[in-house]
Amino acid sequence: MIRLHETIRVNRTRGDCYRYLADFSTCEQWDPGVYRAAKTTPGAPGPGTRFTVTVRWLAGRTTLDYELVDLKVDRRIELHGTGAGLDTREVIAFDDNPDGSTTIDYRADFTLGKALRVAAPGSRLILRRMARRAVRGLARALEIDPRPPHQGWFSYAADRSVVAAAPAFTERGYLAMEDKAHSQFMDDRTIAVTGATGGIGLAVACEYARLGATLLLVGRDTARLGQARQRIADFADGTPDRIHLYEADLLDASQTRAAAERIAAEHPRLDVLVNNAGALFDSHALTDDGFERSVAINLVAPFVLTEGLMTPLVAAHGRVVNMSSGGMYLQPLVVEDMNFESGEYSGTKAYARAKRGLVALTRHWARRYAETGVRFNAMHPGWVATAGVTEALPGFDKVMHRLLRDARMGADTAVWLGASAAAETCQGQFFLDRTPHPTAVVPGTQVKPSQAQALYAWLRNQTGIRVHGVG
Repeated sequence: MIRLHETIRVNRTRGDCYRYLADFSTCEQWDPGVYRAAKTTPGAPGPGTRFTVTVRWLAGRTTLDYELVDLKVDRRIELHGTGAGLDTREVIAFDDNPDGSTTIDYRADFTLGKALRVAAPGSRLILRRMARRAVRGLARALEIDPRPPHQGWFSYAADRSVVAAAPAFTERGYLAMEDKAHSQFMDDRTIAVTGATGGIGLAVACEYARLGATLLLVGRDTARLGQARQRIADFADGTPDRIHLYEADLLDASQTRAAAERIAAEHPRLDVLVNNAGALFDSHALTDDGFERSVAINLVAPFVLTEGLMTPLVAAHGRVVNMSSGGMYLQPLVVEDMNFESGEYSGTKAYARAKRGLVALTRHWARRYAETGVRFNAMHPGWVATAGVTEALPGFDKVMHRLLRDARMGADTAVWLGASAAAETCQGQFFLDRTPHPTAVVPGTQVKPSQAQALYAWLRNQTGIRVHGVG
């Protein structure tokens, strides 16, 4: 048997520490040795709740099955894990300190199978190193650092070359992040997410739910919205009562406007709006409102929804998170042909132009509404393996599939922008993996403020939206 014992002290309450760790699948956020973890038992953690934890072990990865054996609320968590020739009993205990901090005591007993017993000295060394790295990661995850992020010189230089920056868009970029934690709880906060019935949007909503937020899901299919609500509840605390559904086809500006009006009437404060819904179309077609479909869902819908929700956003000093795409880097903003009616149509170009417009709109909003306290930022999720990517870009998916991120990796920055203290002062920026990046690296793609103003005027005129008064 190998016995491990590590202790850390963190500036968080005992209740916060217990709450974060009771769902042991958060270990993927703080343990560098964990590649992926998932709670496989629906609902709030309790005795008998099971988890799968994929760890980096020896020359590859292996999966351990964990069970929560016992919980004493705010005091103690006991786990039993098996797999890969290991049997582990782990206990995490929490104690108050006079200064309001918490001491976390971690103890583990590892029983090795026959193959590992032969290499016991080496196994002991590996396990001790893994435990120390894990508790250091946990201490970092529970600390709240309010300092806004800055891009390092190496990352900035790589961005100047799209080719050099490309590896950061893959799974590798996410895994290289030092801090992947979401430990700042969002009780009593309200979050609206579009496109939350699958892919990145569903992953975003799940993580916000785990943090305790009330969720407003906007989507076009009632059945899929209902399924998403149950999946989110299963992922978090098992309670769907804090998840509200708003049906709207975001290709239709009038339905989008109606959804915004209903949300604003029912929720006078909105803390975060995540404009995530998007689509790529392989042929040119106009909506009934006269918009090219990529423009309609990727740009017009976020404009209509955001302007329609400015009153509750201002009331909460809320945050708006706009989901963009790496394809944006290769396309300029063409205000005079937003509906892509000149030249040969390309679905990927139309999508990228619309996303370029959304990033330009984000910066314009940040300038226009600077005095309201609302924060506007855009982000790139990286290259993510979703059903939408597989359908829209089958060639790309086939070549890159082994390197693509999963939806939870792609969702990370959208959650961080809405939840973290570090993002509280970020305004008008463009993020990848919680780090600000330039929005234009290819000549001819930089958007001037005057172009962004022209885009804003075009959207106002085309939609007839009455924008929020300033001042």
